Amino acid sequence: MNLPEINTSLFKRLRFILVETSRAGNIGAVARAMKTMGFSDLVLVNPRFADAVSDPEAVAFASGAQDILANARIVGSIAEALEGCNYAAAVSARLREFSPPVTTPRAIAGQLAASSELHAAVIFGNERFGLPNEIVAQCNVLINIPANAEYSSLNLSQAAQVVAYECRMAALDAAPVAQMTSAIGFQGEAASLAQIDGMYDHLQQALVAVGFLDADNPKKLMPRLRRLFSRTGLETEEVNIVRGIARHILAANKK
Repeated sequence: MNLPEINTSLFKRLRFILVETSRAGNIGAVARAMKTMGFSDLVLVNPRFADAVSDPEAVAFASGAQDILANARIVGSIAEALEGCNYAAAVSARLREFSPPVTTPRAIAGQLAASSELHAAVIFGNERFGLPNEIVAQCNVLINIPANAEYSSLNLSQAAQVVAYECRMAALDAAPVAQMTSAIGFQGEAASLAQIDGMYDHLQQALVAVGFLDADNPKKLMPRLRRLFSRTGLETEEVNIVRGIARHILAANKK
């Protein structure tokens, strides 16, 4: 695979998702940040005002990136926003006790650029409240921008610009890494987020059935299992294996 193919692939594989954005100007500014780095797939989850992509403030802040706004999709849930993706990265300055593995924009950019199997989304939360824990828990990684610890507050569009820049730079350097990793070992198809969520539900049912998990209090075990599996880069066949184990546990428990 040559360099132009890798770059085009990355630019087509990466989606930017904004969740419950409060300011139209921030949506326009994110569109501008994306276009300057060559990305175009923008999805808005329940923006907090009507006509988010045609709002005059959004158009003004887009400053030439109106095509990104015009093609942005507005959806009603994070599940809809993630359709077609098999990898998700939450962007947050706030760390959680049971978050997925924490990474930096540069590290995740290198990973995404090197693997053509990953159809990824980077998810940004509301300007004031950030991302809810339930969305972060669904993600493979949590991106934390290593800003000044004494003042780490970034505007939404600034955070998007940092991520987009690092992904562009990783794409420019991706060819040798992609050629090397593709030649090492077998790599199956990356599992979709919907497949992984189904695996967790199935596994939870099996653990409850054998009494390992308290159905009324699964708060700590399941997040820890999510965290464990998120470090593995699950493939479709691996998800099927875990679900097969869960299926046999449930069947044996009924006897």
